[in-house]
Amino acid sequence: MMIVGLTYNLKKSNSDVEDWEAEYDSPQTVMAIQSAIEQAGHDTVLLEAVPERIRDFIDCGCDIVFNFAEGLEGRGREAQIPALLSFLGIPYTGSDEVALGIALDKTLTKQLVTANGITTPKFQLATRATKKIKRDLRFPLIIKPNAEGSSKGIRESAVVNTPEQALQLLCELSHVYPGDFLIEEFIEGREVTVGLLGNGDSIEVLPVLETLFPHEDNFYSYRVKKHSDVFLQYDCPAQLDRLTLQKIEKASRTVFSILRLRDVARMDFRIASDGIPYFLEVNPIPGLAPGFSDLPRICEASGISYDSLINRILNTALVRLGLMVPSTVQVT
Repeated sequence: MMIVGLTYNLKKSNSDVEDWEAEYDSPQTVMAIQSAIEQAGHDTVLLEAVPERIRDFIDCGCDIVFNFAEGLEGRGREAQIPALLSFLGIPYTGSDEVALGIALDKTLTKQLVTANGITTPKFQLATRATKKIKRDLRFPLIIKPNAEGSSKGIRESAVVNTPEQALQLLCELSHVYPGDFLIEEFIEGREVTVGLLGNGDSIEVLPVLETLFPHEDNFYSYRVKKHSDVFLQYDCPAQLDRLTLQKIEKASRTVFSILRLRDVARMDFRIASDGIPYFLEVNPIPGLAPGFSDLPRICEASGISYDSLINRILNTALVRLGLMVPSTVQVT
């Protein structure tokens, strides 16, 4: 038995911007993770990731912290709590602060993976001051905040067909969201996501999940994601040919290795009409909302229960840290 801290950010719904807390978790998700870990025989300590509760981290007495905190603001927000835990010498699940800081920055991630042979849509980093769209970018383009997740800042109008539309949308977004923006070629095709669990030679690539858009929307806007039960359907394992699956698995493992991720991650791809998978982005702190987030959906379709998923992440970290022998990690 261990004392396991749970660190998280809660939705509080006190913002004028609808998707401002899109990355944060509901109390129900926190309780589901807490229940899963306690069912495995551990004690838990709740550690809300807000400045006024920092003392709780110092005094928690945890053997390990299960990290799913998104942080507060800025390009390095997902690295805030891992950096604190590293400073305090407290072990934690998931990737370290360096990997998390890089992965949240979409353009930096794309530069790294492109340099290592991974195919990704052509892109441009834009700011409020951007006045021109790169000539080598082919329309349509999609525009999104450069350092956000959960489809935050991706409007129904995110796909644009002219430079004028692109610059107008940039202007609108810059008045709502701080930071830079990613402009990239929009890949018409199938959208898939991949979950990975493990480390080193023991990384498991879970079955690929395809997101189906039966309505006119054919990309993950915030509205579509928020109302996924209305706008989306899912197919897992995705009906893909063996060669495409092999390409996606190889690319996923390569990205995991390049960014030096740990324990768990989820990655998004678009498969073009010619069968080429284009890497879109990686999430080293994948959503864990039961019955809603993609990683639990993938695991459910694979016969892995929600409680088993949570404890698989925890046990994988414990093995990596030398606090558990590998044979005790439960796969199902």
